[in-house]
Amino acid sequence: MTPTGRADGDAEEAARHETQRTLRSVALLLARYQVRNLKRTFDEFERDILLPILLGEIALHNLGERENGLEFVERMPDPDDDAPCDTRSLRPCNAYSIAAATGLPRETVRRKIGRLIELGWINRRHNGHLYVSSDALAKFGELLCSRELPELLAIADRARRLMK
Repeated sequence: MTPTGRADGDAEEAARHETQRTLRSVALLLARYQVRNLKRTFDEFERDILLPILLGEIALHNLGERENGLEFVERMPDPDDDAPCDTRSLRPCNAYSIAAATGLPRETVRRKIGRLIELGWINRRHNGHLYVSSDALAKFGELLCSRELPELLAIADRARRLMK
């Protein structure tokens, strides 16, 4: 092999090593963020990590139509509702669909949904349809905008700088 070929191979190996080092640094940065975020979430949800998972699945299911560009339409509250929902039209879900989405046992999901209802973060209609409450949207939407989203964006900027 010529000296030029060897130098090219050494340069490629050094570039691969540098890329791996950078990726490890970015992975560590993201892992630190994730652990901090999990600890905060754990504390905010009575140290029960399943509660935010279920609340998030229900909210994402309810709000899914918004992602597809469909607007909410006003609906009249149903007088037969056990716990009236926000007046916006949300896509309903139930304990069975949430159990399927999360892979958690249906009985566990049913029990945890009961706790989310007690906390006022989920409303259940008489037909079993589940909706995220306006209180939960306000509380956790505010937290996301005030703390988690800016922190995540700052970490993304830092990761981009590391990768340049």
